[in-house]
Amino acid sequence: MPLGFLRRLLLSTGHADLQPEDARSAVAAVLVMAARADGHYDAVEQTMIDKVLAKRFGLTPEQTRGLREDGEAAEAEAIDLYQFSRSIKQAIPHDERVAILEEMWGVVLADGVRDAHEDSLMRHMTDRLGLSEMDSAKARQRVIAAKC
Repeated sequence: MPLGFLRRLLLSTGHADLQPEDARSAVAAVLVMAARADGHYDAVEQTMIDKVLAKRFGLTPEQTRGLREDGEAAEAEAIDLYQFSRSIKQAIPHDERVAILEEMWGVVLADGVRDAHEDSLMRHMTDRLGLSEMDSAKARQRVIAAKC
């Protein structure tokens, strides 16, 4: 699945080329990328990703785990985040991209530690998704407020 998925992302020229499952896999991959940005990927972050995917896409636990595993495989094979961010930007409206950024912040902050690599990834993703630094700051603040 990941090789075909990555090939479709790289070769797509627009929204019509992407299948709904490709956008789902891209979201799963960026969530995994956010979790792995600090070099640690543990059960807390996997559980957070599963919660996000289940809620976002209305999946069963088995479907959620499968999608996360697809995201893990795609992220492991990816050269950079461009292919994922590009497909998300093309296939998903602005408000939903902000929600994805907020979900990424939730994953980044799930372990209670904020790392420079995570901050760097989030700055790049914000830009690549066509969002503003203010969008990112507000998304991060919503995640922090929800934890309190």
